[in-house]
Amino acid sequence: MRDNERGAALTNQLLAFSRKQTLKPKSIDAGALIDNMLSLLRSAVGETIEIMIIKDTNLSPCLVDPNLLENVILNLAINARDAMSGGGTIALEISNATLVADDALTEAEVDPGDYVMVTVTDTGIGMPHDVVEHAFDPFFTTKEVGQGSGLGLSMVYGFIKQSGGHVTLDSMESEGTIIKLYLPRSGPVLQKELQNPEEMPKARSETILIVEDDPNVRVMAVDLLRSLGYQTLEASDGKTALQMIEKMSPENLLFTDVVLAGGMSRPEMVAEARKLIPKIKVLYTSGYTNLINTDQDFLEEGEELLQKPYPKAKLAQKIRMVLDKPVQ
Repeated sequence: MRDNERGAALTNQLLAFSRKQTLKPKSIDAGALIDNMLSLLRSAVGETIEIMIIKDTNLSPCLVDPNLLENVILNLAINARDAMSGGGTIALEISNATLVADDALTEAEVDPGDYVMVTVTDTGIGMPHDVVEHAFDPFFTTKEVGQGSGLGLSMVYGFIKQSGGHVTLDSMESEGTIIKLYLPRSGPVLQKELQNPEEMPKARSETILIVEDDPNVRVMAVDLLRSLGYQTLEASDGKTALQMIEKMSPENLLFTDVVLAGGMSRPEMVAEARKLIPKIKVLYTSGYTNLINTDQDFLEEGEELLQKPYPKAKLAQKIRMVLDKPVQ
């Protein structure tokens, strides 16, 4: 990912940390939301990791942006997976919780009151005390260069705080990690919202090639698309993508970042792809807000653009829009 594209992606994450992103909170059942994510989570963490879901029987609804909460849960599950290279267990517990005045006094910016608590526990390698102290700081990371921006947990922190909630982290080396998300309770969930979830059209036996140089973003895109029923191929650069395209058929899709690493530009890759499959359909994605909001003149017939970060429902709808659109 080039500097301007990476900068745009980091800006989106910093908006979360600084609590200035646009949220669309709804009264939701957090337990039902996580139940609906189970197949996606299992795909993301792999077969060596067990996922347990534990819920209160009389769980209260909470007020939160459901798409961003999904992203947070998935991000935390992937972090937990990375801490359990030899396998292990992720426990997701959703319960009602009340923070009293004494709790508020011991934690900064915490309001006493009623919350829905989502606890994510793993049996991984854990963190030393000095890492725990800085885990929510922006740009702090223990990963190797190129393996992450250091904004994952700070983004979680910013989103939860902007939502009026609270987040805690408890970890010890060789003992695993526990992250608790306190989400503000709300009124009853509307039945029509439960009966009419956002449309999420599924695959019809198509294959999608994902071209993305950021390994974390690529893994998440692959997991989302597989959960929708698509077969996937993946590449980290344009040259590798062209080798993959030779395995594809015309009714399939190229899903690529607008800005590519590896020495080949987007126009060059798409031009070469069209030599192999003249009518191949293309969906671009970008975290560069100005590109999304203004100039899209580069789009040709059969091409669309999707802004990062994208919720699962928006990705599903855009994929089907492109695949179902006839190309002359």
